[in-house]
Amino acid sequence: MNNLLLHAENLKGLSYLLNERGLRGKIDLVYIDPPFATNGTFTVSEGRASTISAVKGGTVAYTDVLKGKAFVEFLRERLILLRELLSERGSLYLHTDYKIGHYLKVMMDEVFGIENFRNDITRIKCNPKNFKRIGFGNVKDMILFYSKGSNPIWHEPYEAYSGEDIERLFPKQDADGRRYTTVPIHAPGETNAPKPFRGLFPPKGRHWRTDVDALEAWDTQGLIEWSATGNPRKKIYADEKVGKRMQDIWEAYKDPMYPVYPTEKNAQLLDRIIETSSNPSSIVLDCFCGSGTTLAAAARAGRTWIGIDQSDIALKAAIKKLHLCEESLLSETPEQIAL
Repeated sequence: MNNLLLHAENLKGLSYLLNERGLRGKIDLVYIDPPFATNGTFTVSEGRASTISAVKGGTVAYTDVLKGKAFVEFLRERLILLRELLSERGSLYLHTDYKIGHYLKVMMDEVFGIENFRNDITRIKCNPKNFKRIGFGNVKDMILFYSKGSNPIWHEPYEAYSGEDIERLFPKQDADGRRYTTVPIHAPGETNAPKPFRGLFPPKGRHWRTDVDALEAWDTQGLIEWSATGNPRKKIYADEKVGKRMQDIWEAYKDPMYPVYPTEKNAQLLDRIIETSSNPSSIVLDCFCGSGTTLAAAARAGRTWIGIDQSDIALKAAIKKLHLCEESLLSETPEQIAL
């Protein structure tokens, strides 16, 4: 299918995707960044977005007036339809904040099943502020990550080691200056009749991590380090590792300093989510698409995308952002429908 941009209230748009486009069970990834129940008005003025209050003379991009139970129910209606659209290997990431997010998690446990809750990701959104308030400064928001079932699309995400990481995790250096660390070549659990390696057997209650032929090949290649007492350990080189496994606190994806649309999110944040939880053949959906950050990230990654928003300003911003992508990413003109 072609990329699709719907100018619609998103409940109507989701129903259209289910009933008119036949996309039930076809979407592999949903990312949404809905309003945060702030009771605020968000405007755009002279190409700059206001994210706290309306600028005098600014154009209203959207209002966020639903609060409390009404807001939770507003999202529940849409999440039920989104779950129907998700494939059996699909995932959904909902971007929210600390004020409303805990209520949304309880509701999402009901919609998706608590067993399909994957992560509460903490995203560092800004530098520390010195606002006077009773309470600690807030520099984070949260992303609730759920899957449709037990076997979602998952491409293990890694982040690069910092110089400090390399010095700490790979404290040794070989004759060529390559940094490395060592790990045991045995693991917990006994096996029947273990074979000896260089005349040694694994310690009591343990077994060799690999077969003895592989251990001997490592030793021949200089990848086994022997201690003064004759204890063998495997060398692990820093320059052969792809990086460190990502954890659930994300510090590299702060908000843009000069957003063109209110609450615009970091583009690399969406790159990471799309690379992790979708395949090149996947369809990616954002039904609160705003300025199109998700859609542009999906285009860069070669995925098919669907965006929905009811704001004229949002759709104009999204189309402009998409056209800033390389032409090769937009070789197929997106289908645009108003409902």
